[in-house]
Amino acid sequence: MKPVFFSMTILLISYNILSEHIYTYFGLVICFMLWAKTVFHTENGLSDGFGWAVLITGCDSGFGRHLAKKLDHMGFTVFAGCLYPEGPGAQSLVEEGSDRVKVLKLDVTKDEDVCLAKNFVQANLPEKGLYAVVNNAGISDWGETEWSTAKDFHNMADVNLFGAIRVTIPFLSLIRASKGRMLYVSSILSFFNCLNMGAYSMSKRGLEAFADCLRVEMASFGVKVSIIQPGNFGIATKILHKKTPQDVWDEFDDARKLTFNQKYIEMACEYFNSLCTSGFKDCSMVINAMLHALTAPKPQTRYLLVSWREMFFFYICPFLPTFITDSVFHASSMYRKRKEMLYL
Repeated sequence: MKPVFFSMTILLISYNILSEHIYTYFGLVICFMLWAKTVFHTENGLSDGFGWAVLITGCDSGFGRHLAKKLDHMGFTVFAGCLYPEGPGAQSLVEEGSDRVKVLKLDVTKDEDVCLAKNFVQANLPEKGLYAVVNNAGISDWGETEWSTAKDFHNMADVNLFGAIRVTIPFLSLIRASKGRMLYVSSILSFFNCLNMGAYSMSKRGLEAFADCLRVEMASFGVKVSIIQPGNFGIATKILHKKTPQDVWDEFDDARKLTFNQKYIEMACEYFNSLCTSGFKDCSMVINAMLHALTAPKPQTRYLLVSWREMFFFYICPFLPTFITDSVFHASSMYRKRKEMLYL
């Protein structure tokens, strides 16, 4: 009401001053209306979630589990998709949450799980409907491309990329009806090329391409699509799996053992295992970004979540020539040691 009163007052005063210059006045009216539309935007964010539902995948641990608990406290009905609904992570949601938390089995690589999940969600929706789907389920692993098989790449993409697609398509009709939100958890590695992370980067880059196309399509229906790009939250989520040098070496055939020696394998394992115990120690930065994407009237299309020290580089990285970004790795001590240790 206050914006309307303010707007009418300004226009009346302007008319008294400019009544003899009618064209100037109408020009002022048009400019003012455009300005008022921007400043006094009528759309409000959600202050609570009572009557709304959100589906989250990957709630066994990490970001998904923390977000489910937060949205429950805000009043949302939370459909928490878990790979192991009888596991400790899922059961803690039931024990610590309200009766609005609905744990359901959801393996995003299985069409039958997704179909059953949609049926369960539709049968248990609160009065306002399904407001958002958070595609959070994901896996991570590391290893050079030559250490991997096509099946390794397929398994990574089946969860991180096709899992999100498999969940998105059946639920779009419900999200369109509520003019709600679609949220995708990606990674800085979707655009930042990193040694030993080829399969993971491929899956996340594909995920962002899918989300970008969907955002353009869904804008016509009032649906907002956002992408979360976390940095190193390995210690907070435990998504990176530790390997021993022997684990890697035992998977090599004779040809690969002639190219990669064991000293390099030991160094690579030490480096990537150190990532499992470094980075951000809690998920609060990511959860806050997710909440903004879900409840703000104008969510960002991307949320880059890295330290202030890294922020500048990651913002300019996509705009730099490839030879410059590649040189970052070529100059690293790990890359130099790797080259010295290879059997060339």
